[in-house]
Amino acid sequence: MKVLHVIPAVAARYGGPSRAVFEMCGAVAERGMKVLVATTDADGPGRLAVETGTPFMYEGVETIFFARRLSERFGYSRGLARWLKLNAGGFDVAHIHAVFSHPCVAAARACRLSRVPYVVRPLGSLDPWSMKQKPWRKRLLWHAAAGRMLREAAAVHYTTLEERRLAESTLGLTGGVVIPLGVEAGDAAAGDFWHRNPALGNGPYVLALTRLHPKKNLESLIAAFLSLSARGDFAGWRLIVAGDGEDDYVARLKRCAAGSPRIVFTGWLGGEDKALALRGAELLALPSRQENFGLCVAEALARGVPVLVSRQVNLAAEIEEARAGWVTGMEQHELERALAEAMSDANERERRGRAGRDFAARHLAWPRVAAQLVALYQSIINRGAEPAPASQNGSHLETQGTH
Repeated sequence: MKVLHVIPAVAARYGGPSRAVFEMCGAVAERGMKVLVATTDADGPGRLAVETGTPFMYEGVETIFFARRLSERFGYSRGLARWLKLNAGGFDVAHIHAVFSHPCVAAARACRLSRVPYVVRPLGSLDPWSMKQKPWRKRLLWHAAAGRMLREAAAVHYTTLEERRLAESTLGLTGGVVIPLGVEAGDAAAGDFWHRNPALGNGPYVLALTRLHPKKNLESLIAAFLSLSARGDFAGWRLIVAGDGEDDYVARLKRCAAGSPRIVFTGWLGGEDKALALRGAELLALPSRQENFGLCVAEALARGVPVLVSRQVNLAAEIEEARAGWVTGMEQHELERALAEAMSDANERERRGRAGRDFAARHLAWPRVAAQLVALYQSIINRGAEPAPASQNGSHLETQGTH
């Protein structure tokens, strides 16, 4: 089976979706699928230093890049659209990641012309909160192409039940299947985050490991932590903010931190540094205003690190049921109360961390997730692009009753 994955961009600055697509492709390739990622060289206002127009191995997966033209947000790429038109017919199925961008629209159009079934993973863009951001642009794209792209998809791939519920209840969509993203289990390599970063000090820390963007609600997290850390019983704690974003927004977050030595901005962490930061954290916090999955949350769970998330993180119901962390509101006083409870009880953090590791092993291990994806692709092909019922698409977050 040959599977084409199309995503607007894969630079590290774009967060979880960029990482997840390569892990997903690697996992299904291990089950005998032949995969190719088609994308652009977009990297914020700049470009990735990659060859364009020729497939090569990138992040362990065969990938072909094309030059991004015009706006970063729309990701227009004439070269990618032309390549898709000429080559989409050579694949058995396509998996399109995102909705409101030129590469996605072009991929759906090319698949329809070539009579190739395709799956769309919206990446949370159909959530009512997301639809209210830049609404005029999204309404225009919806009527011009995106609505048809979704209606004629063989399946819409949501990563949580809540993401599907929010999208289908407000947009009238059907055909949605729920398959989570996967994560690798296991500890980091030998080492210690503080030893690798001695300038940061020492002691227990809360980790915010995410793209720095206003929707992540980090201002409220910082304010809640500052209030708590002024108390003697929490004076030894640190808040590690690990991520990158637009310069103006990062500067705004640092102003919120008011120069406190207890709040440390590390910039983007990758590889062993990221693994070490996760391994050493007492708690991972993600109080987002909207989050369709939260890959950093899943990575923390897989390593036995308890999590603190807002109810707007769509994994919140599963986390709450598994008792793998704390679920709270987004306001500062709510975050402060939940943080205080988590930071004050080491035994409870350990217990919830173990529950999180068990949950991730049962539901989020890549081999199990890859089996669901392969079953979805095969069912679509066997049914002539008609999506299988949700109960036959291997969605363990649904069929195992974890919601």
